[in-house]
Amino acid sequence: MVHETGFYDLLGVDPKASPEEIKKAYRKLALKYHPDKNPSEGDRFKHISQAYEVLSDPNKRDLYDQGGEQAIKEGGMGGGSSPMDIFNMFFGGGGRMQRERKGKNIVHQIGVTLEELYNGSTRKLGLQKNIICEKCEGYGGKKGALEKCSNCKGRGVQVRVQQIGPGMIQQIQSMCPDCQGQGEKFNSKDRCKNCSGHKVERKKKILEVHIDKGMKDGQKIPFNGEGDQEPGLEPGDVIIVLDQKEHPVFQRQEDNLITKMNIKLVEALCGFKKTIQTLDNRMLVISSQPGEVIKDGDVKCVLNEGMPIYRDPCDRGQLFIKFKVEFPEKDWLPEHLMFQLERLLPEREDVMVTDDMEEVDLHEVDEQTQQRNHSGEAYEEDEDHPRGGVQCQTQ
Repeated sequence: MVHETGFYDLLGVDPKASPEEIKKAYRKLALKYHPDKNPSEGDRFKHISQAYEVLSDPNKRDLYDQGGEQAIKEGGMGGGSSPMDIFNMFFGGGGRMQRERKGKNIVHQIGVTLEELYNGSTRKLGLQKNIICEKCEGYGGKKGALEKCSNCKGRGVQVRVQQIGPGMIQQIQSMCPDCQGQGEKFNSKDRCKNCSGHKVERKKKILEVHIDKGMKDGQKIPFNGEGDQEPGLEPGDVIIVLDQKEHPVFQRQEDNLITKMNIKLVEALCGFKKTIQTLDNRMLVISSQPGEVIKDGDVKCVLNEGMPIYRDPCDRGQLFIKFKVEFPEKDWLPEHLMFQLERLLPEREDVMVTDDMEEVDLHEVDEQTQQRNHSGEAYEEDEDHPRGGVQCQTQ
């Protein structure tokens, strides 16, 4: 005769229930009252787990039947495992696949322009996601109509025996495809018509992605809990990753912007005035003073005209300008006027030519290169024996 029935009552089973019936009862209640699904039912989940820990062990169950919960405590067989450990052992090592407490994150990459990162922007993203079926509330069918899966006999897994050699066999365990590892399923008439028993349905969700000023290439924008929903799991997150597109004028380097500016030789020597259109459509006037020589490859900067600082957009980085000086074409000035230009330029250095020196001519470089006979390489140079594919054109 059973001394007390408190643990049986918690699981909703008869004191004469079989081990399979106790497992089945715990499975349903543990999923229903798991803290991830019902945060307010933590105590109930704890008591259910303690009851299952005792009743699932034949020795503990016999002791409980004879003397109740007090006998368990006096016998030193009290529940030492945490409710979560019992839950994980049941679903992970009791013939079912380990369940994740949180769903997987979904990562989306969106292309953004440098203008959007400079000015800020809002983009709308249409997302297809699983949500808990509204009709059956994630149950999958008519409540109370679940039946033991005939394919796996309620275990949730299938075991296949495979011969791997003479006298050697291997057991392969996999999730039951009929019940998806649940051990139970609905027959066709009791299955939810809206979700076909899958417990979730596919819906479109529109997310507004706010791109703040100063955000960077590769930066992540998380939407917590917007991932796929699944009964008993906390939804994962949707993570948006920014992918900056190449810009025709500016390059970004951290919080600075870099651009190139072509100027003529007269502008490099005598001063210039140029304009640059910014990423927010303002016009900046860039100028140099006469006599301020700009050399080819010089880099100048404009303060506070770079990218806005993320989360401090009133402050900006620098705008760097790399200058390329365009020299005149050949024969741009008649030879008889060259002396006038030379009088205006700094004096050149004269070279004393002696009789033992050899004078040679300069030729234009041929851009086409010779192919190597064996390697097929366009250009190869050895430290001791330089060999070039570049040739000169005769004039």
